[in-house]
Amino acid sequence: MKQKLFFMLAVFLSMTAAKAQYTTPNTGVTWSLDDLVANSSGALTLSAGIYTLSQNLTIAANDAIVINTDATLKINADIGILVNGDFTSDAGAITITATNTATPYNAITFETGSSGYFRNTTISYGKGIRVATPDFEMQSCVMSYHMNGSTTSSAINFSTGGNALINNSRFLFNYYPAFSSGANQSVAPTLTNNYLEGNNQSNGNRPQINMGPSGADTLRIVGNTIKGDRTKIRTGGIGASNLLGGGQLKVIIDNNIVTDNRYGITVVGAASSGYIRGNIIEDNNSQNIPAEGGSGISLSASGASTMNIIASRNQIRRNLWGITVIGTARINLGDTNEATFNEGGNIFSENGNTGAAYALYNNTAFPIMAKNNCWIEGQTPTEAQVEAVISHQVDDNTLGLVTFTPFGCDALSNPDFTVVKPIIYPNPSKGNIAIDTPENGTLKIFSINGMFISSFDLNAGTNTIKLDLPAGIYVTKTETKDKNFSNKLVIQ
Repeated sequence: MKQKLFFMLAVFLSMTAAKAQYTTPNTGVTWSLDDLVANSSGALTLSAGIYTLSQNLTIAANDAIVINTDATLKINADIGILVNGDFTSDAGAITITATNTATPYNAITFETGSSGYFRNTTISYGKGIRVATPDFEMQSCVMSYHMNGSTTSSAINFSTGGNALINNSRFLFNYYPAFSSGANQSVAPTLTNNYLEGNNQSNGNRPQINMGPSGADTLRIVGNTIKGDRTKIRTGGIGASNLLGGGQLKVIIDNNIVTDNRYGITVVGAASSGYIRGNIIEDNNSQNIPAEGGSGISLSASGASTMNIIASRNQIRRNLWGITVIGTARINLGDTNEATFNEGGNIFSENGNTGAAYALYNNTAFPIMAKNNCWIEGQTPTEAQVEAVISHQVDDNTLGLVTFTPFGCDALSNPDFTVVKPIIYPNPSKGNIAIDTPENGTLKIFSINGMFISSFDLNAGTNTIKLDLPAGIYVTKTETKDKNFSNKLVIQ
């Protein structure tokens, strides 16, 4: 009998502990972690300089928790933080991680009406962050090794709001994508200057950036590097979709580097519009099954509503397909008409599969304007040679006609294109780079927003340069006697 009572008492105590939680008083307090230790009745403790959260924490709507000094916060298995008020993590170096990396903590959730700000914070081994507020910002952070949770399907899951900002941060080897939103939710965050690698370790059919409709606002994906893990052959690069048809999708996908994924950039669904400009999209062929993916850029839509994407100055190399346009999707790849003007300037090189080259596949009944593009990089192709890498009405009279003349890869048609280009390596770099150039010149470094940082003289041959720059994405401009070249440089 005593043994039975002891057993029942143990079960009761374990259930009580499992349900234990602490909620801040909702009286307008702004607390540090030390204040929380003093007031939370053991929910948060401090030992040997490490804070440990052992009970679920709710930050009430009128309260704020602020971490503004360097700190390490460990969170026990299945414990989460629910933010109804304000949460700030902003100092030189803050770490939020699991007490035991084998047993992740629950999601950090920002509810409607809350606010969140993270800077210089490493967040790892949890179940991600769920953002249901537009008042959310992350700067210069790292999120890695997050698992899926009951309310999260990515490292950061957006469910409502239009103004969240994620900038200059790193997302590494998370179990699901780095960013996602629901198919029935209008969300339009700004994702800029981030480095993503090896996300979607689950190897499910998802891209590393997996966004749904934007609503009336615009989804901005600008200046990011999205590098795949080639062993995860079902993982794509960037995906934006409006699958349910009732909403709308507006996108700006500019100046990203997308490499080593199953596919590069895809936009799916009617009532979609926007820009895809200045991206470097290379080697997105990890699955190597042409019928299931491998496009540098893929657009797909169905139904009466139109899709209109304007694409220019993209560099698309060594994918299974260069650009594929399917169903009722529409793209402007270059047009000299004043009302629909687009400079073109897209570069295609070595895109193909099963022994055939495919720069552009127009698998729609609509015409495509595609003037002033470089269809076969490194050559001066004839019209017949360009025709051979484009699939359209000439090959199948049910398809729309692609107008691709004029074309060219020379300085007249595309001033920044040339066969011989300076080569910067390694890229990404930890600060020491080499640049090979055939001529004397200068190298200028700019921030991703265009602010000049520094300049270096170059001699013909190999130049070694040491850069003292914080981690992030930069723009390099190399100038020689009569040529100039721009590229992206990632500093880790």
